[in-house]
Amino acid sequence: MPPTPHILRIALNGDAPVYRQIVDALRHALVAGDIEPGHILPPVRQLAVDLGVHFNTVAEAYRILAAEGWLDLRRRRGALVLSRKSPAHPDATVSSAFSRRLRELIAELRASGMSPTRIARELRSLAEGLEK
Repeated sequence: MPPTPHILRIALNGDAPVYRQIVDALRHALVAGDIEPGHILPPVRQLAVDLGVHFNTVAEAYRILAAEGWLDLRRRRGALVLSRKSPAHPDATVSSAFSRRLRELIAELRASGMSPTRIARELRSLAEGLEK
């Protein structure tokens, strides 16, 4: 398995806050199985140095993932990746937030000039990938 920083791609001048980029990248790697249970992520300060960000940025990302049940945080040891089962059914809040975020993303893409046909094609392609 490659070292964790190679999994993370962050844009310091991007639209999304850096801590959110770290959370999203790590969550994606966790869900995809690129980072497996039992793996120890680098300590906060080390990952911050590797990424060129403030340690509080990485700490916030780790706290969010710990709250979601992905990580066990312990001082001076890094973050232990936990085995996490997905809930059988998302609650209504998650479903509502998903729909809202998807609508916002589609509106943002349309506002930047992407055609509805292209958006639909990308969504279908992603949906097909989920069903495999």
